[in-house]
Amino acid sequence: MIIPDISRAKSAALYEKAKTYFPGGVNSPVRAFKSVYGTPLFIEKGDGSHIWDADGNEFIDFCCSWGPLILGHNSPAVREKVIEVMQNGMSFGAPTALENELAELILSKNKFIQKIRFVSSGTEAVMSAIRLARGYTKRDKILKFEGCYHGHTDALLVKAGSGLVTFGETSSAGVPKAFADETIVVSLNDKKALEEAFEEFKGQIAAVIIEPVPANNGLLLQNQDYLDYIRRICTDNGTMLIFDEVISGFRVGFEGAAGYYNIQPDIITYGKIIGGGLPVGAYGASAEVMDHISPVGSVYQAGTLSGNPVAMAAGIAQLTELLKPGFYDELHAKTAGFVKDLQAFIDERGYMVKIFTIGSIFWFAFTDQESITTAEQIDPASMIKFKEMHRELINRGIYLGPSGYEVGFISAAHTQADLETTKTAIFDSLDVVFSPTQPSPKERA
Repeated sequence: MIIPDISRAKSAALYEKAKTYFPGGVNSPVRAFKSVYGTPLFIEKGDGSHIWDADGNEFIDFCCSWGPLILGHNSPAVREKVIEVMQNGMSFGAPTALENELAELILSKNKFIQKIRFVSSGTEAVMSAIRLARGYTKRDKILKFEGCYHGHTDALLVKAGSGLVTFGETSSAGVPKAFADETIVVSLNDKKALEEAFEEFKGQIAAVIIEPVPANNGLLLQNQDYLDYIRRICTDNGTMLIFDEVISGFRVGFEGAAGYYNIQPDIITYGKIIGGGLPVGAYGASAEVMDHISPVGSVYQAGTLSGNPVAMAAGIAQLTELLKPGFYDELHAKTAGFVKDLQAFIDERGYMVKIFTIGSIFWFAFTDQESITTAEQIDPASMIKFKEMHRELINRGIYLGPSGYEVGFISAAHTQADLETTKTAIFDSLDVVFSPTQPSPKERA
């Protein structure tokens, strides 16, 4: 049953004002709600698994600040640690013991890296990892995969051209063609394309970068054999393998996808989850590789806010919680049960929807395919179904990221009651989306 749209009057007014200050009224593009109905929701408060907007609407949140809030909003453990540390100051541009404490917490429980460098975002972590790979190998070219997103650094804002192995074409104005010419783009799950790239550019590829759990363009789960193959071909060609774990790191397990698949990358990048959602990122590798970074090595990278005490405090508090016995088992079981019940309903109704999941991440694909491993397999026309579902869920108090290409996240704060409420809302929303008598968006508006 279709229900009335929620009131967005205050959010709409804030958005109109925001458009006079910021390009498109937002400080990050996906927030503009261009892929879904209505104006953006301006959020005023988050607590546990719930958020509230400027109009007082309450939602069960499955965006979780795009993943890092694995403990939910306003986690008491994180909040109390941050308040404690902030009383002594918020930024010094100098070393603090908190950096040592968070690094030890990470490195002592992650066998895939020996040294780490904190930065202020996932994009900065990836940019630095690429520079490190180039400096270490003394090569220039980078290979990436269509459908994997690595932040807005110039070298990686590229898309595939027309051909099995292509130089990237810039996907943003302002990226010089010369930068894109150093980036090779191939499809995911295509061993032949990878082989041809290494043959064509023999001895020139500094690094292959991949999201081992591609989760920025749908959830394009790769199989173990393919990821193992990437590791082997990189090793055989003296090329560094970079795992971009800005989303998967600490989400699919404390050791991230490297631990999940038991694959040793040469460099790993992480994002905001290591700072409890505060602006932070990191990259890590073996001690030998990391010692090519300044001040001991010739690869320059710096940042005034890198390792700032507030983010370090939040990270210490959050990661301490993640290390508690059974944390991931409980979170993953909760997610698996949620997805299983949803898929059972979908299958019973015969709806063309498949929910893909790993760890505490899930993604709705409006498809009848049993597996989607490449960006090319996603039908852009299917996004209208997500757009309609998103509207119905918003009206029922459920918040997903405002794009059908984005994944959802379950946090430790989501209760069984939250999930039962959400399942009912999704059942009802899908019934509306697939109803043969549903009014058109124009008629409804």
